[in-house]
Amino acid sequence: MDLGIAGKKALVCGASAGLGYACAQALVREGVDVLIVARTEAPLLAAAERLRQEGAGSVQCVAADVTTEAGRAKIFEVQQDFDMVVTNAGGPPPGDFRHWDRDIWVRAIEANMLAPIELIKATVDGMMARGFGRIVNITSSAVKSPVDGLGLSNGARSGLTGFVAGLARTTVAQGVTINNLLPGTFDTARLAGNFAAQAARQGITSEQAIAARLAKHPAHRFGRPDELGNTCAYLCSVHAGYINGQNILLDGGSFPGVF
Repeated sequence: MDLGIAGKKALVCGASAGLGYACAQALVREGVDVLIVARTEAPLLAAAERLRQEGAGSVQCVAADVTTEAGRAKIFEVQQDFDMVVTNAGGPPPGDFRHWDRDIWVRAIEANMLAPIELIKATVDGMMARGFGRIVNITSSAVKSPVDGLGLSNGARSGLTGFVAGLARTTVAQGVTINNLLPGTFDTARLAGNFAAQAARQGITSEQAIAARLAKHPAHRFGRPDELGNTCAYLCSVHAGYINGQNILLDGGSFPGVF
């Protein structure tokens, strides 16, 4: 299927690895000109070089922390107008809310709620004026099914979800859709690190921790990053103009409810 977005311009955050990289990869393969962003320069440069071998779309990169005002300013010094924005930032650490002070909460909200909102604010009016735009926020399946111990992520990402639900209804008539992707467990380096930490706490091997998780998973496997990347690319396509304000769960059927 031709997604009809060759030559469009996209900003993809957290794109040096994992799910952000997979989204950039899928877009580049469709001929989209992509600006990728991540905090650490060396892996970002390596990711950009790999992406340049992937397809017709051009690739630029900016080492910046999108959770800060200065980091976002660096992005818009390179390019101001985008047809697509994929927001993505790592989740805050787990823990007991009794140990979180106001500063910890503010950092989580800045990273996982306010930073995406600021990126949307900086780009959505231009999209509306041009009559086409796609904004995709990578959040978490915890928004749909909150996880005990991930209260910072549950709270901040749910705040973004509520904000998007209202805004998306005001932009779609001008050709701009805003949707959220809610990934469950995907086979990324971050997930491997989480299992290593879990194994250390429980006194077992990482392999044992992974096997225990997969035994309870309906699909008996973790998601592949390209599965989420290709879903993101479709949401950015000309064919997805009637998908708007949605929270699209990609978890292999782990969510136990009906809706």
